[in-house]
This record gives sequence, structure tokens and C-alpha cells, in this order.
Amino acid sequence: MDPFFELLDYKNTPWLIILLAGVIGLIVSVMLISLIKITASKKQWRAVRAIRENLSSVLYFFVPLVFITAVLKTYSLSNPHYEWSFAISKTALIAVTTWLIARIVIIVEKILIDQLDFDTPDNNQARRMFTKIKFVKRIVIILIVTIGVSILLLSFDSVRQYGVGILTSAGIFSVIIGFAAQKSLANLMAGIQIAFTQPIKIDDVVIVEGEWGRIEEINLTYVVVNIWDLRRIVLPITYFIETPFQNWTRNDSALIGTAFFQLNYLTPVPKLREKLKDILNQTPLWDGRSWALQVTDTQGQLMVVRALMSARNSSETFDLRCFVREKLIEFIVQEYPDALPSTRVEDFKMGPVGFPKAGV
Repeated sequence: MDPFFELLDYKNTPWLIILLAGVIGLIVSVMLISLIKITASKKQWRAVRAIRENLSSVLYFFVPLVFITAVLKTYSLSNPHYEWSFAISKTALIAVTTWLIARIVIIVEKILIDQLDFDTPDNNQARRMFTKIKFVKRIVIILIVTIGVSILLLSFDSVRQYGVGILTSAGIFSVIIGFAAQKSLANLMAGIQIAFTQPIKIDDVVIVEGEWGRIEEINLTYVVVNIWDLRRIVLPITYFIETPFQNWTRNDSALIGTAFFQLNYLTPVPKLREKLKDILNQTPLWDGRSWALQVTDTQGQLMVVRALMSARNSSETFDLRCFVREKLIEFIVQEYPDALPSTRVEDFKMGPVGFPKAGV
């Protein structure tokens, strides 16, 4: 039993103190997490709810490690041969602190996103901020991890000595990396440019590679476009810097839709114009801003009639165009069937000398 009590003797070994510090830290973390949960359940604060969802698991490790590291630092001052235990604790604390700061960044991101209003018909500004917040969050987390690893390496004297040699050859090394990762760096810089100049935003309606779709993800090096038939196009982020593309919702979500009709010259255009106005007044898809019905072209025996109508966003514009087509065709078939496209057939009869004689 003597060796056992000798092991627990705080004058010779720090294990009992470490255990006690860890237990106290765990109790403090449990109390803190319980307080957060109680507050989040009673007060519907978005910030507290975000902390409860993202910070609880980290605190179980962070608080005990703070107590243990403080104890080991104090103990190692009088017992230098236990310096290695403090080094291990310090390494773990740096890693968990990096994890904690990354989680805090995620909490800030969620709080900011919760304040955005995506339910309005014209949510262009909200989507702008959402795109910026997402991209800045990724950049900040990368910087946090990089700084955390750097602090971890520089906390050891042996690694710090190697760092001097690395910094000496940093010029040549950066040139080599630049050539090797030229495309990756170009994508990264393009991502930063897109995040702040914003030629595209999350949920923008775009035409890329001849396909209609919405911007689903904007990552550091690539963009995912959700095509209307649920396929996904994954494009390098430099595509949206170097290649022309259509963005239907660049500055405003509202769009003007068109519906074309090829009709007979007998079509009463004023009646169609009145019917179009009635159809638009009957549907909530029309935003009430603009509409028109015009004869825009003539093609042989037919004329081309174009109906214009505005809607709040691209989805409603598409539905409104389909609705107007259906209702106008139904009106023409029921009220003015002679206005429908038809083919004129002429009957040719043979003349007395074998030449055709035209007759209708």
C-alpha cells in the first residue's frame, strides 16, 4: 500500500491534484451548460439557443483543461521534471481552444443568419448578406485553424528552431508552392472576389452551360448549381469570373415574363388585351407592376402576339407565364376559334389546254 499512497502524495506526484482540478472543472462546466440550457428553454433568445446547440460539447473539455493546465503549470515551476505533463496539457488546451473559437464563429454566423428575412418576395439583400456571411465564416475558420497550429508548433523549442530554417527558405518555398497550386490559389482568390463583388449569390437564378438553375452552394473553390430537374452542375469558382453567364436575379428578384402566340389575322387583339388584364387581376402571381399585349411580328399567314407580365421572382414568373398561356388559349378556343392558326388550301382545276386554273 505504501507505493499507492506515495503515488497520491501531492509532494511527489501531481496526479491527485490533477484529478481534483479535472473534477472541479467538470463540475463547473456541467453547471455552466445547465445554466445555458435553462436560459435557452425559458428565454427564446436566438443567441442563447445557438450557444446551447454549438458550444455545450466543447465546454465539457475546455473548462477542465483550463483547471488542469493551471495546476500543472504551477506544479512544474517547483518540479521541473514534470514539465512534460504540462506540455501535454498545454497542447490539448491549445487544440480545444481552437475548437472553441471555431464554434464561436459558427454561433456568430447563425445569429447573423437568423436576423435575415428570406420570406419576403424580394429577398435579394438577405441573399447578399447570406453569401458574404458564409464565405467569411469559412475564411475565418481556416485562419483560426492555421493560427492554432502555428501556436502549437511555436510552443515547443525544438520545433521553433526548425521554424527558423523554414522561414529562411520561405522565398523559394513560396515560389514552388505558387507554381504547384496555381489553380487552387486562383480559385481561392476568385472566391474572395465573388464574396464581396457578388456576381452570384446563394439562390440566384442563373443560366450556365445552357441550363437553368439556382446557386445552391458557394464554396472556397467551386460552386454547385441546382438544375430545374434536380441535377447538379459543379463548376470551378473561376467559371463565374472568366465565363459570361446569365444572372436573372443579380440586383432584383422581380422579373418580366413573356408568352408568345401565333394567331390568325382575324384575331381581335383589343379583346385579347382586355382578357389578359382580367387574367392577371385574378391571380396573386402577378405583382401588379407591369403588363402588355402587343403584335410583335408577322410570319406569312400568321401574326405573333406577345403577352408581357411581371412577377416577384423567377419561380412565380414561370408559373404566371404558364397560367396566362392556358387561360388565353382557353379564351381563344371558346370565344374566337377563327383566330387559331389555320392552313389555307387552294383547289386547282385543269383549264381547257391543260394549264391549271386556280380557284378557292
